[in-house]
Amino acid sequence: MEIVIGKDAGDVAARAALRLEELCKRPGAGRFSLALAGGSTPKRLYELLAEPPFRDGISWDAVEIFFGDERSVPPEHPDSNYGMAHRALLSKVPVAAHRMVAESGEADAYERLVRERVAEKRDGIPAFDLILLGMGKDGHTASLFPGTAALQETGRLVVMNDVPQMQTRRMTFTYPLINAAKRVWVLVPGADKREKVAECVSALKKPGERPYPVTGVRPAHGELVWWLDEASAADVGPA
Repeated sequence: MEIVIGKDAGDVAARAALRLEELCKRPGAGRFSLALAGGSTPKRLYELLAEPPFRDGISWDAVEIFFGDERSVPPEHPDSNYGMAHRALLSKVPVAAHRMVAESGEADAYERLVRERVAEKRDGIPAFDLILLGMGKDGHTASLFPGTAALQETGRLVVMNDVPQMQTRRMTFTYPLINAAKRVWVLVPGADKREKVAECVSALKKPGERPYPVTGVRPAHGELVWWLDEASAADVGPA
């Protein structure tokens, strides 16, 4: 596990954009499979990627974009992760993107798409080049919420997950797919996440301790990076 600490949320987004550009420029990298997250920090990251120098420095035709979760709303709805990403990035660069059609519950179709489009596999599971995630105040990530059925999923890679505490149903990647990725970045700036971040970072140092859904994100063979700012990292102890 790597921890990157920026000055503030904007600095975190800028650092992540630089590293993402470097990944996309690797010699012989081929098609880069990227799963996006919702949230304010990812939005700032997407806005940066849509501007020079990143807009022109990344070969967008070699990038293929997916989504790690989605609310059961159409793309024009203000709560749509796809809608946010489209406004911030997708409409401004020539990139292929695959929307989750969560409003009609087509999780099996999205899993088939991922299996078909992400060529590299680990134990038969598609291995994304990079999955972006965030963390909610309750410790959820993607749409893996505390106490929900998707946390126990070991076979399916994409599911519709009932979230009774929010009176909704969402589409989400499951742990098997997330943890097969080559890289998973968890972006969690903000003073309001300070206490939860400290708990999670402590738990991630202990193999069997998973107090929150986000602490189940432990890539089997890939890279796990937590991107924090000074406010969210204030209570994080030494590495």
